[in-house]
Amino acid sequence: MQMHDQLARMDAQQLRQFATELIETLASKDCELRHKQLKIEQLTHEMALLKRWKFAARSEQLHGAQRSLLEETIDADLEAIAVELATLRSPQHTQLPQDKPKRSPLPAHLPRVEVRHEPERTVCSCGCAMKRIGEDVSEKLDYTPGVFHVERHIRGKWACTKCQTLIQAPVPAQVIDKGLPTAGLLAQVLVAKYADHQPLYRQEGIFVRAGVAIPRSTLAQWVGACGVRLQPLVDALRAMLLERSVLHADETPVAMLTPGQGRTHRAYIWSYSSTQFDCVPGVVYDFADSRAATHPKEFLAGWAGKLVCDDYAGYKALFAAGVTEVGCLAHARRKFNDLWVNHQSALAEEALQLFGALYDVERQARELSAEQRQRIRQSHSRPIADKLREWLLLQRHKATDGTAIAKAIDYSLGRWDALTRFLDDGALPIDNNWVENRIRPIALGRSNWLFAGSLRAGKRAAAVMSLIQSARLNGHDPYRYLKDILERLPTQPASRIGELLPHSWMPVTTAS
Repeated sequence: MQMHDQLARMDAQQLRQFATELIETLASKDCELRHKQLKIEQLTHEMALLKRWKFAARSEQLHGAQRSLLEETIDADLEAIAVELATLRSPQHTQLPQDKPKRSPLPAHLPRVEVRHEPERTVCSCGCAMKRIGEDVSEKLDYTPGVFHVERHIRGKWACTKCQTLIQAPVPAQVIDKGLPTAGLLAQVLVAKYADHQPLYRQEGIFVRAGVAIPRSTLAQWVGACGVRLQPLVDALRAMLLERSVLHADETPVAMLTPGQGRTHRAYIWSYSSTQFDCVPGVVYDFADSRAATHPKEFLAGWAGKLVCDDYAGYKALFAAGVTEVGCLAHARRKFNDLWVNHQSALAEEALQLFGALYDVERQARELSAEQRQRIRQSHSRPIADKLREWLLLQRHKATDGTAIAKAIDYSLGRWDALTRFLDDGALPIDNNWVENRIRPIALGRSNWLFAGSLRAGKRAAAVMSLIQSARLNGHDPYRYLKDILERLPTQPASRIGELLPHSWMPVTTAS
């Protein structure tokens, strides 16, 4: 009735404006609903494909370990899609819960740790003291490295004998709602898989020896759900990196399985990190199904800082769009080092001595401020770089085209401006070795992974490894860090998600 009165008081111009705003609002909501519905249909289609691959997996031409990796990847992907669908669907479209198999009781031999939850007030609103009339008990499986134990969550029931009011402490929020694992067990599975490179079928065997049988399909579901829950934190980490003025970039190949074909093709993990001189250490990995230039372009969209990278052509589009190229002197030096190691080239030895002199200055300036580093580079490194360039030009006139020494010299001269940009900016590193070291754990783990089971699995691995490696860069134990943020994520406001990033994270300390 109030709306009717407001409309009656409006003149023609106000009515037209109100109608326009209403149409725009409805159109915006309709567009949002269509987008959401398209996403639901896309995820539903992807889930159907995964289910078909899951039941066809045994016909793949894969040996036992490969098949295990594929099956656990599919299970993790299915759970991740289910979590995404649950967040997209509105309550009225939520499917009815299906009957799930009854969970087996946790082994009786495991030690129990009681965690009691009682209401803050046990005085009823009517003024009467409430009485405890019972309790609900739920058990969760916890893990600290090497030891399982069971957390018994006991929630007392309190009732008012006068007005029959019943209260209980709320169920603590969990990353996996009503799930069996605690944050500690989830952190252990993630760290073992993505830091220690232990596939889930191996973890399954380790847990059996510890006295608890957890099927790898269940472990995979936990990994899939955690991947979805942790993604907002990784997105915030990426946003933080894009605020830095200088970044490293590098990429390394990994095999990715093409389900249904029984073979793999080459995919890539791209690494982006702040520099060793930055006060905010961090690294983000981005999994892509190719080495196409579109991948770094999309990741760094809107960023216009200084990028330390190698000479891969995929970065050229970024430089054309305003990003400043900073070359890697280690790549230039490496070409002469290969000539010295393989052929004992005297010319290569001369070049290595000049490169070495530049690195000697860097070792002296490593702990200095950016301004001090720039001054020492200008006074000490600049003359060495000028001498190196003169030597390169002189030797190039003598070298025959197409020879290994000519190619090594051409690489340095062709990128000279980018290779020596660090001389004029104390915030720039001399090479790209910092991010190459960040990508080394991936190279070490490839022999255990064998392959990424899907694009979704590769992106999930990249996301979790971003948090693990960034935690290490900030001096944190990855297990403690993941355990704490998995406990806090369910109740952490989105506006304060940055508090859980590795460079900002402060572990919660309990009063003694």
